[in-house]
Amino acid sequence: MPDQSLPQAPTPEEASDQAVPGNARTAEGVSRRRLLGTAGAAGLVLGAAGGAVGYAARPAETAPLTSLGSDEVMFHGKHQPGILQGLQARGHLVAFDLTPGAGRKEAAALLRRWSQTARRLMAGEPAPHDDTDVARDAGPSSLTVTFGFGHSFFARTGLEKQRPAALDPLPDFSSDRLDKARSNGDLWVQIGANDALVAFHALRALQKDAGSAARVRWQMNGFNRSPGATAHPMTARNLMGQIDGTRNPKPSESDFEKRIFVPAGGEPAWMAHGSYVVVRRIRMLLDDWEKLSVARQEAVIGRRKADGAPLSGGTETTEMDLEKTDANGDLAVPINAHARISRPDQNGGAAMLRRPFSYHDGIDADGVPDAGLLFICWQADPLRGFVPVQRKLDRGDALAPFVRHEASGLFAVPGGAAEGEYVGQKLLEG
Repeated sequence: MPDQSLPQAPTPEEASDQAVPGNARTAEGVSRRRLLGTAGAAGLVLGAAGGAVGYAARPAETAPLTSLGSDEVMFHGKHQPGILQGLQARGHLVAFDLTPGAGRKEAAALLRRWSQTARRLMAGEPAPHDDTDVARDAGPSSLTVTFGFGHSFFARTGLEKQRPAALDPLPDFSSDRLDKARSNGDLWVQIGANDALVAFHALRALQKDAGSAARVRWQMNGFNRSPGATAHPMTARNLMGQIDGTRNPKPSESDFEKRIFVPAGGEPAWMAHGSYVVVRRIRMLLDDWEKLSVARQEAVIGRRKADGAPLSGGTETTEMDLEKTDANGDLAVPINAHARISRPDQNGGAAMLRRPFSYHDGIDADGVPDAGLLFICWQADPLRGFVPVQRKLDRGDALAPFVRHEASGLFAVPGGAAEGEYVGQKLLEG
């Protein structure tokens, strides 16, 4: 779990600068259902400017929690939704395999259906066919739906020549204990929202849309802290209790686009403005972790548990001093501390944008919680983003004894769909 982790809340100035044009619905475009779902909410906030803590949006600190239902992310845009937006309270990850006999034609029809459904649900409207009414009383609640293609998709659709080199399978890592049945897949869908019923409604609608063209390969559920649960916006904590996300790259950085998104004119052309996502189910061995003293936990991570500040001193955002020593002459930040090893400047500048969810899938028969992190990271090239950092962690991360990588996937996520288009159209009809 690299230290470049969960998105950090931007300053108010950054939040204003980072709003994506065309991603905020104006008052004239508000749906009837959205108004019904948020009627009576004081301080009604419209569009991306009122979204959850994150890059494209930040709510006013005094906004009531009930206003969250009105927040809407636009489906159409330069990038797909669900990458630049802030962390959402509920998420579902699901991979599909095309059914025997289904090929390029069926895949194109499926992505067309999925895109239509995603656009309507993200606007707070009912699904186009056989809506279940699960989210009938809610507004959009920052719903985002994101689609990607796995390595196997291209052979199944006869598009091998269009498969990106960056989609080559990830190397093996010593910490891997991967369940193949819960890894990879032809198609990948990420759903996020700030309301659990809105998120489930989208999951169910997209599953029904798959029809006879695709079947579910695996599905995982995640959560984050609800926006408004803290006195002020702050970096999230993971299930180990650590502040997690201080060094996530920010859109305000000059090289952000280059590191996270495939440029226009890049190869293949259909991936312009898209990104590659690595998805890992990382189980946290919480019983073992919680036996450690706070001081020992901090030494493993390299940061203070209370406020996320580096052990070399300062505040959460203070640059870590890798050379500082304590009164005994020992390094203040241990040589194998997770935060030290995963720093971009210790990995050739490797960077990735993380938007993970925590998960908890119950208690095992022996009383051990099945809980941890649904690790989701975005980069222009996984061979320059995820892979070098994970290789470095694999060789000596102090956190390694307390986590186990149980599932993995790599997917090509094309750029956003323009008005009148569906996601992946340039690939499937090019």
